[in-house]
Amino acid sequence: MRVSREKFAENRQKILEVAGVMFRENGFDGIGVADIMKACGLTHGGFYGHFQSKEDLQLEVSRALIAKVEARWKALIAGAPDRPLEALLDHYVSWLSVDNPGSSCVFVALMEEVSRSSGAVRETFNDGLSTLVDILAEIVPGDTPEERRENGFTTLSSMMGAVSLARAVENRELAGQFLSTMREKLAPAKSVDA
Repeated sequence: MRVSREKFAENRQKILEVAGVMFRENGFDGIGVADIMKACGLTHGGFYGHFQSKEDLQLEVSRALIAKVEARWKALIAGAPDRPLEALLDHYVSWLSVDNPGSSCVFVALMEEVSRSSGAVRETFNDGLSTLVDILAEIVPGDTPEERRENGFTTLSSMMGAVSLARAVENRELAGQFLSTMREKLAPAKSVDA
């Protein structure tokens, strides 16, 4: 039975959204196509009408999630012109980011897997991370564009590192120290509610 173009597009979008959550929760290798399709309420065989392979899905999901991160960061910054870095830190360096990998930053959730891969997904992550550094270079302190770009790298590394380390430890107090200490170093005026 053929589905309408609208239903086909709706199903494809659902696959992308469900896979995005499942990949961030379980990693690319921790979940199979059959599990994703089952979670979507679709048949395993129907997957290949939408994507050529699981790798194709990984690439499409990565692109979509990275675009969401970029758009979210720009919106947060635009919404807080007097305190753009603090607004971004409030959003990113939080218990919400730590406790909800399925809805959090694709970079933190998948960086280990991507670091062991090559090809289009890794290239997509490279480009996305570079764009985030560019965004940060516009809002971090520094006297020259070069210094602001360097500070953008430091800030991005600190943000993602703090969330990754907080996720990695079981001790909630220690996890909170990763978040609050990093937050205090980058924006000393206000520390995270850890």
